[in-house]
Amino acid sequence: MDIPVYVMAGFLDSGKTQFINGTLSDGFAAKAKTLLLRCEEGEEDYDPTLLRNVTVVDLEDEEELTMEFLQACEKKYRPRQVMVEYNGMWQLETLWNKALPLNWFIVQTFTFFDAGTFDLYARNMGQLAMEKVKQADVLVFNRCDDALAENLRSRNLRMTNRRAQIYLEYENGETEDYLTGDECPFDLSQEVIDIPDEDFGVWYVDVMDHPDRYVGKTIHAKLVMMRSTKYDKPFCPGRFAMVCCANDIAFLGLLAKGGGLEQYKNKQWLDATFTIQVESHPAYEGPGPVMEMQELRPCGKAEPELLSY
Repeated sequence: MDIPVYVMAGFLDSGKTQFINGTLSDGFAAKAKTLLLRCEEGEEDYDPTLLRNVTVVDLEDEEELTMEFLQACEKKYRPRQVMVEYNGMWQLETLWNKALPLNWFIVQTFTFFDAGTFDLYARNMGQLAMEKVKQADVLVFNRCDDALAENLRSRNLRMTNRRAQIYLEYENGETEDYLTGDECPFDLSQEVIDIPDEDFGVWYVDVMDHPDRYVGKTIHAKLVMMRSTKYDKPFCPGRFAMVCCANDIAFLGLLAKGGGLEQYKNKQWLDATFTIQVESHPAYEGPGPVMEMQELRPCGKAEPELLSY
């Protein structure tokens, strides 16, 4: 039987136990026998009234976290789902790559930080702290105030983890989204902004929404050559993307010029280095980003070849 696993990661007193109590109070374990692995104990404890269908198993040392131990827990307690309050000083790799039985699968990883101590952990335990940020599906910064929120946003944590939902929770209990709409998902201070194959869609949306931030920047990406059938057949290299299903494929292309584009065929893969300018064109119904090619050469397909949203 496949067993879903929910991981609560973060350093001591970051809010993991409080989140678990809240999740259990919402009826998370009411209909499914739950194994709760507690890998560290903070000042707050589990509410005993919420543990009727929950078995709590404590682990004192990272060396105890083995596949054999977890398989023994499954055999003894017969859980239908597992929650893990993970020790902030342990690497998540230990759980994922060494200990997790083959029939256990991670559904979500929640990472919690105290906003006031995040900088301290990031400076002194950089690898451990940033691992928790990078691997999170949901990232929560507790005990925020306006100054801490501004500091966290100035770090642009979307650069570290582009897929996570990130929330700032204030002392009064109010929660707001980390994103304000102004964050750039790429480091614009680089001499050449390299767009990873899997992130072209992220960059495409950002350059279409905020073309001015890329003006004059040198950018490198793998592109598929295309010519538009409209507007006197301009060059518009880009990438194919599956927007919602296999039957809904869209082409994400930008107008381009220079660099010998005319010598390449449609659907030919190109390794491209270019700069961005903003120009008006009927294809954009106004101003939009135009790639000025600096260097082009044929290349192999990107991985993944087809983007997804």
